[in-house]
Order: sequence, then C-alpha cells, then structure tokens
Amino acid sequence: MESWKEKALVILKDSLYPVPIELNELDWKSGISSKTDRLAQHICAFANLQGGGLLVYGVNNDASLFSISQIEADRIVTLLGNIAKNNLNTSIEIEHSIMDFQGHSLLFVHIPEQSDKPAHLRGNDMFNCYTRSAGQTVKMTRKQVQILISQSRGIQFEEMLALENLTKDQVLEKINYQKLYELLDKNISKNTDSIIAVLKEYNFIKDKNNSWAITNLGAILFAKDINDYPDLKGRNVIVRQYVGSNNRELEKEQNGVFGYAAGFEGLINFIIKQLPKTEIIEGIRKDLPIYPKVAIREFVANALIHQDFAISGMPITIEIFSNRFVITNPGAPLNDVNRLLDMPPRSRNEILAQSMLLLGICERRGSGIDRAIAAIEERKLPPVKFEKSETHTKVILFPPKKLNEMTKPDKIRACYQHACLLFEDRKDLNNQSVRERFGIDKNSSYIASKIIADTFSAGLIKLSDPEITSKKYATYVPYYA
Repeated sequence: MESWKEKALVILKDSLYPVPIELNELDWKSGISSKTDRLAQHICAFANLQGGGLLVYGVNNDASLFSISQIEADRIVTLLGNIAKNNLNTSIEIEHSIMDFQGHSLLFVHIPEQSDKPAHLRGNDMFNCYTRSAGQTVKMTRKQVQILISQSRGIQFEEMLALENLTKDQVLEKINYQKLYELLDKNISKNTDSIIAVLKEYNFIKDKNNSWAITNLGAILFAKDINDYPDLKGRNVIVRQYVGSNNRELEKEQNGVFGYAAGFEGLINFIIKQLPKTEIIEGIRKDLPIYPKVAIREFVANALIHQDFAISGMPITIEIFSNRFVITNPGAPLNDVNRLLDMPPRSRNEILAQSMLLLGICERRGSGIDRAIAAIEERKLPPVKFEKSETHTKVILFPPKKLNEMTKPDKIRACYQHACLLFEDRKDLNNQSVRERFGIDKNSSYIASKIIADTFSAGLIKLSDPEITSKKYATYVPYYA
C-alpha cells in the first residue's frame, strides 16, 4: 500500500474521533458537487498545502458514513481529474483509491502538494489562490500569497528583510541589542563591529550591497519600535482590561511597541499587575495573581510564536475580564485543539520558535502548554478552553469556581486534560486522581465517577485495559493513547 493511502486512513480516523472535525489536510464529501469552481478551489488549496490533502467521499456533514459505488467513484474521479488538469494554472495529477473504512467503501482522492507555488485558478490573476484554514477552504490574502511564493523559493518569513539600506549606526538605533546581550548573559561590547557581528550571527541582520538590512526575525524580536517597520505594523501586542465581563467599558489599554524578546518580561509583569489577586494560606499568607504566572507566560509565548504573519489587521490581543482571561492570536492552530497537550507542536514560524527557545523565552519544544495546564490543575482552577476559527486561535482561562458552578463541558474538558497530563507521566486516570483534580471528598466519589463516565461517553478517554470492566478498578487513558 502506498504511503499516502496509509496516511489517509489515519487522518480520516483522527477527523472523526473523538469529536468529528474537518482538518486542514482532509475534507469530507457526501457527493459530487455541480459547482466546479468550488471543487477547483479545494484542489488549489490542497496543492498549496504542505503535504497536500484529501477529499474523502462517503462522509456526510454529520460525520456518518456510507459506501460509494464503483460507478459513482468513476464519475467523481473523472470530474475531479478534468478540473485538476484544466481549471488551475498548472495541471495537477490527482491520485485516488476506494478503501474500506469501518465496513464502508469510501473514495479517497489525494491532491499532492505542488512544488511550484502558488497554485491558483486559471486566469491572469496569480493572486486568485486558496488555502486551508481551520478545516475550511479559504481565499488567500495578497500577503499570504507573497509569503507562500517566498517560502516556495526557500525563503522563510523570518528571513525576509524588514528594513534595508542601513548603516551600522542606523541598525543599532533600530535594534535593542542591549536586551539581546542581557538575554545571552554577555557583557555588551563597546566595539560597533563586534555588536554587528553578533547580530549577523543570529540572523537578525544581513549585509547587502555594501549596506545593512534588518530581517523580520531581528525586527520582530528586538525592535525598539515595531512601528518603524512598515510590513510589521500591527504585529504589536495589545493588553486590554475591561470593567466587568464584557468589552463595553474599557478600564485600561496598553499598546506594546517593543520586539517580542525585548519586551517579553515587561509584558508579562504588566499583565500580572492587572490581574485580581487571591490569598492562599500555606502556613503563611500569600497574595498571588488569580491565574498562575507560568500559565500566563507559556500561553503568551505560544501566541507570539504560532501566529500567522500573513493575516493582517489582527494584532495579538490579551483581554482581562472579571470572569475570564483571553489571549487571541491571528491564525488557526495547525494541530487539532484536542491534541495541544502531549504532542510536539507544529509551527508556522520555525525559525522564530527556535530563537525564542534559544533566548529562554519559551520552554523546550512541546512542554510549554503542558506546564501551563499542569499549573492550572494544581490550583484547582477550571480547565483551559481552546477556540479556533479560520483566522484566529483563542486561549481562555477562568478564575476559581466551585465544582457545582462548573458546566458539564467544563468538567469533561478538565477530566480529559487531567488524563493527558497523567499519560505524559505514564500514569492512568482513576477515581482517586479525578477526586484530587477537583478537590472532591472521598465520601463523594460518585461525583468523580459521573465526571469520568461523561468524559468516557464523549470519547475523550478510554479504558487503559479493556478487559477490566469493573468500574471500581477501571483506569483510563486519553483516546489517542
């Protein structure tokens, strides 16, 4: 069996369980559409996607399955093949196969990634391009197309130039090299050429045509004022604090201007100062922010790293309400929101991610979100909620709630996240661990049992040993284990 076919079955299963969700690399289809333009857009989007994508026929919108006949499959393949060859700027050879999935004969159509990007609809407008975002086919912005063209030529966003034709002195006026030396724990050199050499070594600047240029990486991390860089305007971080639980009355707003590395600690400290405080008595009285600092730090860093720089007009926004804390960044998450724990992250901005790691701003790869949620759980706070759309990702934290104030989805989400953290430590979830997570008394173990049963019914956890059917001795692991 060819590799794409093996991968196709795995991707389809991931899209259907435990919560049905269409993925960027896969689109369900219940039948062939007469709208050839829309089919061309799907093919275009998958051709522009890293690794290509799949159309799967035999899946209804409600995720129920049905079998496709050979006659119907032949008709679908013929139509899609003609569209792939004739309706785009380049002829695309699609691949297909009818495969059994849970007793149903489904048609899998594979659209391979094109090396010469962007693929676009036939015509003179090369910006008539499509991509996949949050499981949907959407038209690309001009900025997204420009970045895609650069990436197809081997140039990443971080390597593109933010300002050109600068002297050495002008570079040092624009870049906060002092903060770089501080983060590297080095003494600042008094020699301009030495400082320039360090900036060049970290790819923050490049020499070009007997002058100097600041890269997007250098600007986004160490700009003294991000507004000095025309293509990076709007990439600042905005913190807003509201009166009450809605955004009708603004109490305070801060618009950051520093690069992310230069201003990160100041940003986190500013956020912490605005948060309500809670008293915890452990022999001594402590005055702590209502949300763990480690969670704030990791989620903010994650938003900076994984944003989509091709989406304009949407700065990273941090909002403080009386009943929640919200971080919003441009760009849908590349991973399923149910798999953000215990899974190596995929990053749009790999160079930026590595630089933030090197500078000690974020944790080692894949551990940041886990540490953040572990801190939330340790404080017995409600679970973190992740939301997504075609254009943004939201992380929502909530202040302390009594168990009877939590909704059923809250309890299920907390139980699932608890199972993920335990599985990372190679431990299983049981009644006792759930009682400890929620602060439930031993005499009320039936409450923990109900939470476990609801999470199991939602398909988010499974028995660690299917042969043990007694609920008293049953233990559980995440559905993906």
